[in-house]
Amino acid sequence: MSPQPASKPARKPANVSAPAVTLSRQLAQRVTRCVRKEPERVFSPADFLDLGTPHAVGMALSRMVRAGALRRVARGLYDVPRSHPLLGELSPSTDALVQAVARRDGVVVQPLDVEATNLLGLSEQVVAKPVYETNGPSRKLRVGGQEIEFKHRSPRRVTAAAESSNLVFAALRGLGKAHVTLERVAHLQHMLPAKQRAQLLKDLPLAPVWMHPYLRHIAEKN
Repeated sequence: MSPQPASKPARKPANVSAPAVTLSRQLAQRVTRCVRKEPERVFSPADFLDLGTPHAVGMALSRMVRAGALRRVARGLYDVPRSHPLLGELSPSTDALVQAVARRDGVVVQPLDVEATNLLGLSEQVVAKPVYETNGPSRKLRVGGQEIEFKHRSPRRVTAAAESSNLVFAALRGLGKAHVTLERVAHLQHMLPAKQRAQLLKDLPLAPVWMHPYLRHIAEKN
């Protein structure tokens, strides 16, 4: 009887290292805290780079996707899956996607002038599809059935001001100087929180000169 070849030892399943487990736990805890405040928040690896290297963070996010704790909605963008009893799985909101792209790429993103006037209640006009101005490269982002377009603009249009200030700048630009009335200024005075009105004064040097009197008036609400 010929001798049988020695059988190979069974391969042990690869274990996730202790540091990886710790990183995954920290990442999951941060996601949970963020989602409590913003249920629709979209994440990118850039949101977690203080926890580990880009490779380690990417691996941890992939493990959460496989476990069903996160959903990959586009390359490098994730959210916590949400569903509705009638609508089924819900897509991430446009605003959450845009904010995630801005954080990930370290760029400024703001709505078109006409959209800004609508968001601030100064106009009922809406754009056909989501289009944003940015100091980053022009591109298109497709998520599910929606497409978001980013158009590169010069720093004169897309400033380093706070997001709330840039929105006001865009809205006033959308109205045009001839259509910035006292009624519309009063509307912004009552709509904007005190913190955002104070921020307008800090960002005043970044706004076109013709806007300065209106911005001061908005910020000086009693």
